[in-house]
Amino acid sequence: MASFPLRVNEKEIGKLLLNLVDHTEVVRDLTFAPDGSLILVSASRDKSLRVWDLKDDGNMMKVLRGHQNWVYSCAFSPDSSMLCSVGASKAVFLWNMDKYTMIRKLEGHHHDVVACDFSPDGALLATASYDTRVYIWDPHTGGILMEFGHLFPPPTPIFAGGANDRWVRSVSFSHDGLHVASLADDKMVRFWRIDEDYPVQVAPLSNGLCCAFSTDGSVLAAGTHDGSVYFWATPRQVPSLQHLCRMSIRRVMPTQEVQELPIPSKVVEFLSYRI
Repeated sequence: MASFPLRVNEKEIGKLLLNLVDHTEVVRDLTFAPDGSLILVSASRDKSLRVWDLKDDGNMMKVLRGHQNWVYSCAFSPDSSMLCSVGASKAVFLWNMDKYTMIRKLEGHHHDVVACDFSPDGALLATASYDTRVYIWDPHTGGILMEFGHLFPPPTPIFAGGANDRWVRSVSFSHDGLHVASLADDKMVRFWRIDEDYPVQVAPLSNGLCCAFSTDGSVLAAGTHDGSVYFWATPRQVPSLQHLCRMSIRRVMPTQEVQELPIPSKVVEFLSYRI
């Protein structure tokens, strides 16, 4: 399964180090645990996710099963404790990566879900679907906090489940936790604020497929079906002190613990991203 140690020197640069062989269909996505552990998760059309330990010669640690159809994408929470996987048949799953067990299935989308991303503090989860919507979830409770629609008026569930020329292909959280970017088949890239239900900035983009913010959040890169990569300057806003405090708290405290704090209800709602 693996034939080389992961340590490299200059002479080994460009050489194959590991060949991880176990999936039986196309691998659609890969994500490393952000804690530096070199744990890798792969998502495949074979309806499974596989967990690999690259520090242990790439040995496969676990197979995560639950999807009934293709798995399109996966993403770790910032503290590496949780994994989101999304796929065909409206699937959005959350996994406990300490126990390798499913936490819950999130219900709400009406079509294949193709992309997901956690906010920098881990308090929010964004998912993009062919149903023309991006949902912002509370991953700790499974509730939908926000909806960003790409077709107006919003399609009925039957129409959302078919071809509608507004399939959302990708979603990405900015590193300030204030903005989300999305790409859709209507040839547009959109920037949203997490406290607004309409785009704060829009730009043309044909054949958009994937997008990602730069580390400093100043640039969004977008890849297309025709092999091009485009770049945009992103909306710039100095985060408020309240938002910075919220992010600091939510990095270490899940929603359930926030709700038990002996503080005013409005503060609880703010810390829970409900206002």
